[in-house]
Amino acid sequence: QVRLVESGGGSVQAGGSLRLSCAASGLNYPNACMGWFRQAPGKGREGVAGISPGGGYIYYVDSVKGRFTISRDNTKNTLYLQMNVLESMDSGLYYCAARARPCSPDPVEPNFLYWGQGTQVTVSS
Repeated sequence: QVRLVESGGGSVQAGGSLRLSCAASGLNYPNACMGWFRQAPGKGREGVAGISPGGGYIYYVDSVKGRFTISRDNTKNTLYLQMNVLESMDSGLYYCAARARPCSPDPVEPNFLYWGQGTQVTVSS
């Protein structure tokens, strides 16, 4: 059974930073595409960033380029999202997602099969 558990969310002021983590189990993590998504209240789920199994291909949504960094540690089966210069528009429930090969790291929902429960990020201005 695949399990994705996010952590690291919280409340910060605008301009601050947070680092999210996602611990994966039950799948061949080094051979899985991973992604981060978010959902603000009253809005649909939005892809934030995606990373290929080896980390060689990375995608970001335009609104987070230059501020967020996705990374992975294949020895620890863990995915990360470093978020800097946070803005109020970044607030939402952040989800980790996965799909084993063959896969695409492009962070759109149909590309991912497994989902975590989410961790809340709240940015106050």
